[in-house]
Amino acid sequence: MAHVLGIDIGGTGIKAAPVDLGDATLLAERVKVDTPQPSEPEAVAAAVGELVTGFSWTGPVGITFPGVVIDSVVKTAANVDKAWIETDARKLFGQATGLPVTVINDADAAGLAEMTFGAGVGHNGTVLMLTLGTGIGSALFIQGILVPNTEFGHIEIRGKEAEKRASELVREEHDLSWGKWAGRVDEYLEHMEQLLSPELIIIGGGVSRQSGKFLPLLTGLRAEVVPAAMHNDAGIVGAAMAGGQSSH
Repeated sequence: MAHVLGIDIGGTGIKAAPVDLGDATLLAERVKVDTPQPSEPEAVAAAVGELVTGFSWTGPVGITFPGVVIDSVVKTAANVDKAWIETDARKLFGQATGLPVTVINDADAAGLAEMTFGAGVGHNGTVLMLTLGTGIGSALFIQGILVPNTEFGHIEIRGKEAEKRASELVREEHDLSWGKWAGRVDEYLEHMEQLLSPELIIIGGGVSRQSGKFLPLLTGLRAEVVPAAMHNDAGIVGAAMAGGQSSH
């Protein structure tokens, strides 16, 4: 079965590991480096190149990006340097690595992984995956099919972007109690439920490892809300899946 290097680029960190696409297992310990600051395209591409070299990787590479990606071109950059906008990410990363590269939105990648191998398996209705991290990423699935680049973290709630109220970064920066933060997440999820009526909401990102501290505090949602089965590895696995699909 295909082995693909998955690289998950976030606003604060870049994670990488080779993935076996047969069962979504990581073939080596995942490596994490800080996202360069400022996070300009050349600096991030250099960091990606070093990760590829570190694994002595020579096969296909799948890379996530925290923004809208259309035909490999970056269209938004909320949590990374604005110089990314209109950058051809596949070309840039291809030059940095010398390898065949696929680029996909980070939350879409995590969603694909969870729908194929994780918490979304067997759910054919409307499924919403939300990654709570530096910002809020979203992936929407209808009958198992991805609606790409949704970016629901930027929906406005109380005059502010949702991710400026309910991301994990906001919880940490403002030292919010789990209860207070869960109230903000609850309000955001209720808003998303009004818009989309999902049957399942999957919560991913680093905070998913601590789901017991906030998921039980959510109230009044019709949808089933569950943590991502792969926690923070979902982006790496989804990146590799995207890389594997296009290398055929």
